[in-house]
Amino acid sequence: MSLVIATVKRDFILAARNPGEWANPLMFFLMVAALFPLAVDPDPTFLSKIAGGVIWVAALLATLLSLDSLYRADVEDGSLEQCLASGESMYAMVLGKALVHWCISGLPLTLVSPLLGLMLHLPDEAYIAMVLSLAVGTPILSLLGSVGAALTASLSSGGLLLTLLILPLYIPVLIFAASAVYHAGIGMAYNGQIAMLGAMLALAIALTPFAAAAALKLNLSR
Repeated sequence: MSLVIATVKRDFILAARNPGEWANPLMFFLMVAALFPLAVDPDPTFLSKIAGGVIWVAALLATLLSLDSLYRADVEDGSLEQCLASGESMYAMVLGKALVHWCISGLPLTLVSPLLGLMLHLPDEAYIAMVLSLAVGTPILSLLGSVGAALTASLSSGGLLLTLLILPLYIPVLIFAASAVYHAGIGMAYNGQIAMLGAMLALAIALTPFAAAAALKLNLSR
């Protein structure tokens, strides 16, 4: 836990010095959701049916936008090599970085999502489901994304490869999360979808840090 806390403190300080790291995904999220009604039918009835899916697609793309630089700076300045040479737990370091990534990307998206739901005429019954799905689902995006970021950390321009690697893994999260919001909007139960997202989150916390740590060790051994 000491390494997790140290990683979290260090990355929060770096994020505070580079506000673009957390501002860019949030602005992208807001712009996509705000411009979408202008590109399609602005009819409230139509927008209310697709609002959950639009918000979740925007959140997914905004998360992808901020993943490319998750480990690259640490690889370039030698921080990861020092962590590996010191014998410290790479699992704890990866978990700490994923937590910070969620705090500066997924958490702000979750907090502003009710405003976007209002703009897109989301049904009143679906607001709780939307916030719950984002609160549980966006950490999964950060954890899965940390694996792809670790695989492409040593590449000078690995953004496209990162997207191709991670996007298929995001599809189940998108399906269950958007389904929860849609079913809540039409008055149906959505407990099953939220429970499935919770199970995915538990598996992601348990497994993805090991996969990301192994990928980082592979990159550093080249």
